[in-house]
Amino acid sequence: MTAFFGCLYYAGTRPSEAADLRHPDCELPGRCLACGVELSDVTAPATGACRHEKIEYGWGRITLAGTAPRADSAWTDDGQTHERRGLKHRARKDTRVVPIPPQLVALLHRYITDHGTAPDGRLFRGLHGGPLSESVYDRWWKFARENALTPAQVASPLARRPYDLRHAAASLWLNAGVPATEVARRLGHSVAVLLRVYANCIDGGEDGVNDRIGDALGDQWR
Repeated sequence: MTAFFGCLYYAGTRPSEAADLRHPDCELPGRCLACGVELSDVTAPATGACRHEKIEYGWGRITLAGTAPRADSAWTDDGQTHERRGLKHRARKDTRVVPIPPQLVALLHRYITDHGTAPDGRLFRGLHGGPLSESVYDRWWKFARENALTPAQVASPLARRPYDLRHAAASLWLNAGVPATEVARRLGHSVAVLLRVYANCIDGGEDGVNDRIGDALGDQWR
């Protein structure tokens, strides 16, 4: 489940978006450190003498095209407990392209190498190849928290839900100075929703902001 949770933290996806991610929707570039070849897709089989076993991963992209949320079977078209839908707050066929850092490219590469994909290209799936259920990733997240955090932290609200990884991504980007418009685009939010939900993430840091404004004003007098 590491790569699944990585999608929430490194790309800011919703869990239902990560659960529907497919191999063809991933651009995973890198460079072989042994032979120096630039690889547009690190998951493609090696064709030359070099097996590309040591890779320097680059920035990639994922194209989010749908979600697979859980619903009562009485309310789905085919009677299944998961129904593929369009992205939240978007037209059914809209997509959202999100750049992903080398850390997530590496996680997805290792996951695809070790576990392959479902017949329809989905990366993350249940035991028998069906949709990844919320109960499964919630159980693994609980297990991870109990093994990684102190008892006091486990009892606290810290990273209580997998969805909190998406909040952590938004907080990281905003505090890193990424413009709110770009953070909102990557998350699939409007700017108004982003600022309402994450306003507390960009509070503080006044001295740093003042320094940047001062530097900009100073440039006007040089």
